[in-house]
Amino acid sequence: MHKIVLTEIPIYYGDVSMPENFEIQRGSLILDGVKAELSNSKFKFSREWDMLRTYIQDHIKVKHKLSIGSKDTWVDAYKPGQTSQPIINVNPVDLLNSPDFTMLYGLKTEECSVRIYYDDNRGKGRSWDINLTDNKFIMFPSTCMYHLQNNQTHDLNYVQTITYEFI
Repeated sequence: MHKIVLTEIPIYYGDVSMPENFEIQRGSLILDGVKAELSNSKFKFSREWDMLRTYIQDHIKVKHKLSIGSKDTWVDAYKPGQTSQPIINVNPVDLLNSPDFTMLYGLKTEECSVRIYYDDNRGKGRSWDINLTDNKFIMFPSTCMYHLQNNQTHDLNYVQTITYEFI
């Protein structure tokens, strides 16, 4: 008897553990995201964003032998008690130009949960919940729908999203 796994839905998550004196200044990333939103423009390249992007790419390649390159990025702010609409970062009409992975990074997050939806053969519409906090990341296939919920009642949550593609 033989077995072949035809599909897998990987979810990568953990801390962003930068070397000493190279910590990511998350406040700077929040300001960059707010500036881009206010000027209705794309998120500009910055040293902090490059450090985060490089950390994820390098660690995923070393630990999981997955070669990815960044495609797009933005910052979202969630009001206290706010739940986002369901989000999916692929365009089903243009899969060739859609990202392969979505990464969420906690810039300033407290009591924030992410629900990722997936299908498991006949088990349709399943979900997996994970908490997102400061300086943590969650990365999953961009074909998975997800939503975020700010469960606390006193402050905004800021989340950086970076989409990646296979290289």
